[in-house]
Amino acid sequence: MDVISVIPGFFESPLDKGLLGIAGKKELVRIQIHNLHDYGLGKYKQVDDTPFGGGAGMVIRPEPVFACIEGLFAERSYDAVIFMTPDGDRLDQPTANRLSRLKNLIILCGHYKAVDERVRKKLVTMEISVGDIVLSGGEIPALLLMDAVARLIPGALGDSESALTDSFQTGLLDCEYYTRPAEFRGMHVPDVLRSGHHKKIEEWRNENALKRTMERRPDLLDRDGIEELRKK
Repeated sequence: MDVISVIPGFFESPLDKGLLGIAGKKELVRIQIHNLHDYGLGKYKQVDDTPFGGGAGMVIRPEPVFACIEGLFAERSYDAVIFMTPDGDRLDQPTANRLSRLKNLIILCGHYKAVDERVRKKLVTMEISVGDIVLSGGEIPALLLMDAVARLIPGALGDSESALTDSFQTGLLDCEYYTRPAEFRGMHVPDVLRSGHHKKIEEWRNENALKRTMERRPDLLDRDGIEELRKK
């Protein structure tokens, strides 16, 4: 994953710690951060300018972005050029699953008011949003995307099955989980989870996941035929 940003230092700690750091040390992923200012114009390496037509804010110029991305394509092929933007397609688990099976990705972090539209029309192949909210830049969304993708790569998690049973992988939220002690301040672990009866435990978890989804995210039940589960 090649990430393009105007504040590359933002990524130093997150990429050295946690899952992304572990996946990098295992050489399961390679994340390279590119400073857009290295491709800036003039003595001061300018990457932004005022918008045509006037108005507040600054716009990232096309020249530095084209130079950076075309330089990367000269070195290798890429499966997607992703622009992190509030008006993109909402990031969901199926998208993360699909991206985890690709080989090389470019992630462009937006900043300032906008990026010149010619970048989006000519270079960008996917536009992804992490929610209906505007942040100061695309760096936090890019980290979210990288984490969601990297954790799906075999070997990144200690238990590879864990990622397959997370919320949204089946179209539902995940079920409740408990650990020791069996009783804490008068609150008890459901008996079925202590029964050792694997079939009944699986049934309880499926029913619990459906119940939680109906209570918290009923909108999920209207997709992909999951409505049939609701009727059972």
